[in-house]
Amino acid sequence: MRATRPTRNKAVFDPVKIGIVSVSDRASSGVYEDKGLPALQDWLTRALKNPVEFLPRLIPDVQATISATLVELVDAGCSLVLTTGCTGPAIRDVTPEATLAIADKEMPGFGEQMRQISLKFVPTAILSRQTAVVRGNSLVINLPGQPKAIAQTLEGLKAADGTLLVPGIFAAVPYCVDLIGGPYLECDEAVCKAFRPASAVRS
Repeated sequence: MRATRPTRNKAVFDPVKIGIVSVSDRASSGVYEDKGLPALQDWLTRALKNPVEFLPRLIPDVQATISATLVELVDAGCSLVLTTGCTGPAIRDVTPEATLAIADKEMPGFGEQMRQISLKFVPTAILSRQTAVVRGNSLVINLPGQPKAIAQTLEGLKAADGTLLVPGIFAAVPYCVDLIGGPYLECDEAVCKAFRPASAVRS
């Protein structure tokens, strides 16, 4: 299943494939409607200027299935893969284990920052085990399961006047993707201002 969003100025920005994965036993079996995939696609559509091809997957919380899905999406050319759900301490929460199992490099700073953001709202944020890894030329990031938390961790926390209080993790994603050989991601600064050193900024 694939979904491609309308794009702006296609000739100007690098095209990118992004895998979005919602991990949920009940949603994948039809017990309730999945909200993770729409939340991910909505935020990325607003944040990125690039033409994006989304490769969505809704799968159960089974470690082998999660790992195989991540490998499939990386092999399909996704420069970025975002997962949502099943990162807590419950017995069936195995998304981090499945992600680490396919990693070439671990990027723990992403998880550390997500927990810092979530701790502004709930003390149980310390129970989350989100992480990120690099596999080949792809960045894979585990995000929280709730749509509101997805947006908060990606975008960061802002004051009522729009001033950024706590940076979101996506500010570091474009430069990370540069470093691992992916496309040049350009953000809409009204949603998320990406950071790159001056030497890495494309004129």
